[in-house]
Amino acid sequence: MNQTEVHNPVLAQIHQHASVRRYKPDPVPRDWVEAIVAAGQRAATSSNLQAYSVVAVTDAAVRREAAHWCGDQAHIAEAPVFLVWCADLSRLERVCELRGMQQVTDYVENFLVAVVDTALAMQNAALAAESLGLGTCYIGGIRNHPREIIRLLGLPRLTFPIAGMTLGFPAVRPEPRPRLPLRAVLHWERYDRAHEDEALREYDRVMAATGIYDRRQIPVPGKPEQLEDYGWLEHTARRISQPTRTRLRDVLREQGFALL
Repeated sequence: MNQTEVHNPVLAQIHQHASVRRYKPDPVPRDWVEAIVAAGQRAATSSNLQAYSVVAVTDAAVRREAAHWCGDQAHIAEAPVFLVWCADLSRLERVCELRGMQQVTDYVENFLVAVVDTALAMQNAALAAESLGLGTCYIGGIRNHPREIIRLLGLPRLTFPIAGMTLGFPAVRPEPRPRLPLRAVLHWERYDRAHEDEALREYDRVMAATGIYDRRQIPVPGKPEQLEDYGWLEHTARRISQPTRTRLRDVLREQGFALL
C-alpha cells in the first residue's frame, strides 16, 4: 500500500489544514472552547506531567492589546477567541510543595519537556477545532514582547507563552499550502541527504507557482547573469539568516527558567 492509498477521515482532515486569518464575528460557544482544550489534554505528555496551561482570551480590549504586542496582527483582535498556550512548571511547583519536595527547574531539559508538552497539546486542539468547522492560526508573535504578554495575562513564575492560537469561524477558508516532498523529511534507518537538493529545488518551484510570494525574479546565487523565480528557498534563507527575538533567554530567566 503506497502513501496515496492510505486514507481515512482523520487523515483527510489533517491534510486540509490551512491557517485562517479572517474570521466572522460569530462567538465561539464556551463549551466548544472547553471541548477543544480538553482534546488538547488528550495529547501525549512526558511522564504525565501535563506541563502546560492555556489562557483563553475573549475580552475584545485584551485581544486588541495582545494583537499589538504580537506585531499588530489584525486577526488576533478579529477572532472571537485567542488561546495563549504556555509552558507551565508553576503548577508542578505546587505539586512538590504539597509533598514536601522541591522541583528542579534549572536545566534546559525541564523547559524542553514543558515546550514539547505544550506543542503536542496545541496540535491536538487545532485538529479538534477544525473538526468542528472552526479555523485556527498559530501566533509565534506572542514571543515578540513576552514581558508585556506575561503582564497582560498575569502569568506566574515558571510559565512562559509559547504560542498563541486564533480561534473562530472562518470568513475565508484558504487552500492548504504545499509541503516539502516526503523524501526531504522521512529518512529510513539513517539520515540520508542524497536527494535533498533535488527535493528542495522541486519544492521551490511548487511554492513559486502558488503565487504566495512576489512574482519577481532574482539572480541565481553565484550566477548573477542568470535569473530565477523568487520562491521558498530565497524567502526562507532570508528569513532564517536574520536574528529574531534575541532577548528571550533574559525573560525566561526572569520567569525562573535557568536553562543550565
